[in-house]
Amino acid sequence: MQLTRKALNARWAWTSATAVGVLVVLNLADSYLRARTGYGTADLQGISTGWGLRLVIDRWTSPPDAAIAGFVLGFDYLFMPLYAVALYCGGIIAAERFAPPPGRAHRIITFLAAAPIAAALFDACENGLQIYMLLRSPTDMLAALAAEATAAKFAGIAIGLVMTLAALIGLVWKRKPRR
Repeated sequence: MQLTRKALNARWAWTSATAVGVLVVLNLADSYLRARTGYGTADLQGISTGWGLRLVIDRWTSPPDAAIAGFVLGFDYLFMPLYAVALYCGGIIAAERFAPPPGRAHRIITFLAAAPIAAALFDACENGLQIYMLLRSPTDMLAALAAEATAAKFAGIAIGLVMTLAALIGLVWKRKPRR
């Protein structure tokens, strides 16, 4: 199935808008958790030791705090495919705009457009490891794996954001016709 340019732009717009809405809900819930306990689920991303994770997790022992932390980690699974599709569509639009097919540049940019999809997969691994450590006991090895998944996730998201910015610039800036 091949999307038209209009359908691709529409899909990019609605997934981007929905992803921003879900991100707002995630940030509000995480900010509420951070205000109650001193730590939010986003703080787990920078910790690469089991002991450091235990310090954070021990602050979430009361039922409302644990439920909020579980909600944020679970709701993040809704956010993953949304940002992956939104940033992927932005990358494809950038590839079409700045490196029309066929050609090596188009293939490279199209390959880079898949980075947000890989980022969402790494995000799922990161959340899965964090939930596992919340339910059991955090270890240094699992915490280090989660930290590596976090680093890979942010790299993929950064590539996707750069490509999406290029797509936005491409929508505004028009190419001069060749003579």
